[in-house]
Amino acid sequence: MWENQIDIHKVMEIRSRTTVYLGVGAIQKAKDIAIALAAKKISKAVIITGKGSHIKTGAWDVVKKALEETGIEYILYSKITPNPTVDQVDEATKEALAFGAQAVIAIGGGSPIDAGKSVAILLAYPDKTARDLYQFTFSPEEAVPIVAINLTHGTGTEADRFAVVTIPEKEYKPAIAYDCIYPLYAIDDPALMTMLPPDQTVYVSVDAVNHVIEAATTIGANPFAIILARETIQLVHTYLEDAKRDPKDLKARYFLLYASLLAGISFDNGLLHFTHALEHPLSGVKPELTHGLGLGILLPAVVQQIYPAKSEILADILAPIVPGLTGAPDEAAKAYDGLKKWLQEVGISGSLATEGFTEQDLDKLTQLAFETPSLELLLSMAPVAATKETVWQIYKNSL
Repeated sequence: MWENQIDIHKVMEIRSRTTVYLGVGAIQKAKDIAIALAAKKISKAVIITGKGSHIKTGAWDVVKKALEETGIEYILYSKITPNPTVDQVDEATKEALAFGAQAVIAIGGGSPIDAGKSVAILLAYPDKTARDLYQFTFSPEEAVPIVAINLTHGTGTEADRFAVVTIPEKEYKPAIAYDCIYPLYAIDDPALMTMLPPDQTVYVSVDAVNHVIEAATTIGANPFAIILARETIQLVHTYLEDAKRDPKDLKARYFLLYASLLAGISFDNGLLHFTHALEHPLSGVKPELTHGLGLGILLPAVVQQIYPAKSEILADILAPIVPGLTGAPDEAAKAYDGLKKWLQEVGISGSLATEGFTEQDLDKLTQLAFETPSLELLLSMAPVAATKETVWQIYKNSL
């Protein structure tokens, strides 16, 4: 029924550009990727990663061996934290430039991969800084080749053109989107994700669900984004509990990872709007707040706000987790209640209040949503007018 809300006279761009190796054992493709890099005359690479997951998962052992056997020298930068900062990106870039790195290999979840994408741009623009990049003082058209080795099933950043990095002193968490940072290759190996604990398994999966709900309901949504949305939500609904119950369930991990990949491609096509634009100020102010948890807290209030404008699409894609929606515009409260119930069932029962926010914070958060570079663009993609009053009310309804 959602087909009725598609303008068939609007010419839309369908995107999918990265070569992704998906499946148990995909990490072994690191050797093929190293050979391909060497064929491009790349002899030095910088590895961007966090403090330990690249080692604990076993990914680094395989990548290190592949590089050494291929004759590619490397330098390792392993200081990326959740919600990475411009200072980390600048430090990594400085070390990479001194080494003479010609490519970036990012190993981790969204934080290391997004930081790696940022370093890849700055290696092509050595006179610029990460603050320049994330405050949009220039528009990059080039980056060195990027390889993304994914260790979580949530962001989809291994196959899209987006990256997010925080500017701490301003509490800004902007997003960039440039064609030059599509990874050349990506590895999605579910065997690398069996160490994700149950709470993180929930948070990254809810991130994927948010991606597709937003992507399917922006003013730029195309049919591809909508089809991927329904499939993503169905897969998360089917396999999330299995992965929580048995973290080593490779079938569950595979399909959650596949869902995350689909979600990344979905929002690469449809873009995002309220939920991400409003979550970035939350984790910009409180960097310890997990991105997926913040999204889950905001999601019901966002859907309640946009439901009348996109009721047919939302009824269709939400059917696996909120059954019984007919697509009537007056079902917003039912959609809100249904999403709250599903989120509580999977393990997100908190609110902005339980995360330390109060009503006194709402004006500041609202201002950050409009002031942070790039977020106003996301807000402009919302299917209803993104006024300051609307944004404030979504925050209020999430307290």
